[in-house]
Amino acid sequence: MSKKELSSEQHTLYSEVVEEKKKLIDKSKNLYEITPKHTKYRIFIGRFFELKRGLHSVFNELKNAKEHDRLELIIDSNGGFVNEGMQFFNIIIEKFPNRTTAYLDNHGYSMGALLFCMANKRVIYPYSDIMFHNYSGGAIGKGGEIKSRVKHRDKLLRKFFYDIVVEQGFLTKSEFEKMLIGQDYWMDAKQMCKRGIATHVVVDGKEIEASEFLKLLKKRKKS
Repeated sequence: MSKKELSSEQHTLYSEVVEEKKKLIDKSKNLYEITPKHTKYRIFIGRFFELKRGLHSVFNELKNAKEHDRLELIIDSNGGFVNEGMQFFNIIIEKFPNRTTAYLDNHGYSMGALLFCMANKRVIYPYSDIMFHNYSGGAIGKGGEIKSRVKHRDKLLRKFFYDIVVEQGFLTKSEFEKMLIGQDYWMDAKQMCKRGIATHVVVDGKEIEASEFLKLLKKRKKS
């Protein structure tokens, strides 16, 4: 099994080749579940704030991914530049559709929250938390240029945020409109499970479905 490591300023990418695996699912019919040989890419996500080297080397490595390769995002992020998050979105839909797992270890705020929501499998821990809010930014230039630039970017980013958090049902349209005018949404593990933001939770060394975690919390509360 070969392993590689590649770091940017804020993130670290590890990759390893995973050999083909066979799992017997029906002995009488001699049926096996086969996981083909693939590369597993694991990225530890920090702040979206690459000022010196950028993410060229990280994304260049990910651009080489093949159809069975998988991506894991280990997120512990306060957020940062939206543009960097959009680059991750692009690589996910291009190279890892339905093969991306995100772990909220231990928090994801702002762009970190959006990145978590981009994965098709989203795993949290009992004390993970997340926060959604509107973007912040600025513009420099001539008056007319600033106005047109801000209008264009606002329209683009509103659509980007909407598609990720509203279309998937994580925020309601009403909540989204409030977010645009300054409302922050902070959520703990229970709230993330209720809204479908989290699909799985790691409890006592095991990964369980979000619905099972909610049942567990209810049971503990009664006892």
